[in-house]
Amino acid sequence: MVVSHLNQENYLKKLYNNRFSYKEKKAKNALWKVLIENFLQAYVGRDSVVLDIGGGYCEFINHVQAKEKYLIDLNPDSQVFANSDVGVAHINLLDSKERDLFTKRVDRIFISNFFEHLNNKEELIEILLFCWDRLKPGGSLLILQPNFKYSFKEYYDFIDHELPLTHLSLKEILETVGFEINVLIPRFLPYSTKGKLTSPQLLRLYLKLRILWRFLGGQMFVKAVKPPKVNELPAIGR
Repeated sequence: MVVSHLNQENYLKKLYNNRFSYKEKKAKNALWKVLIENFLQAYVGRDSVVLDIGGGYCEFINHVQAKEKYLIDLNPDSQVFANSDVGVAHINLLDSKERDLFTKRVDRIFISNFFEHLNNKEELIEILLFCWDRLKPGGSLLILQPNFKYSFKEYYDFIDHELPLTHLSLKEILETVGFEINVLIPRFLPYSTKGKLTSPQLLRLYLKLRILWRFLGGQMFVKAVKPPKVNELPAIGR
């Protein structure tokens, strides 16, 4: 529950402004550039229509190469940080009327460090159903997410973390919705950029030395595909 004198948008703006200094935001932006060039871009075709959900300061959507780019986020600062080629929508995906305002069908949906902020599995299912509806058949959902199995000691160091997920529980719900798991990396990036991999050079090296992921990885990476031929109603009904 948001403090009474703050609405949800102002709450998010103040929370993330306090969490990351200007210097840290600048460093994170440089790290995202490396992550996209050396890993994520391979999963996003340059001719794709891409949606970033909960993209915050636009580090992913600004750097990724795609034909069309969209971002959904409640934080009003997203519009300030977004490049001119990014369409930004400030809508609450847990509000059925608001989420219906975004009607674009897309090839890729990217979600990073978002599910842990949901209150329960019912909200997670709502978000996944939205993704299912907006993805074209054959499109994919790309998820970068803290893995509670390997980050439980630090998971609740951030006040807005609510829903713990492991790679197994996330795989289970994705498959229940109807997605096919194409890639599942239980241990990928470290849990947080704070104190680890603070330079692009270190991150570039880390991405090449995959054996390090087994020891330092606290976040998972998942690629879930909407089958090319599928009934538009997923396994979980409405």
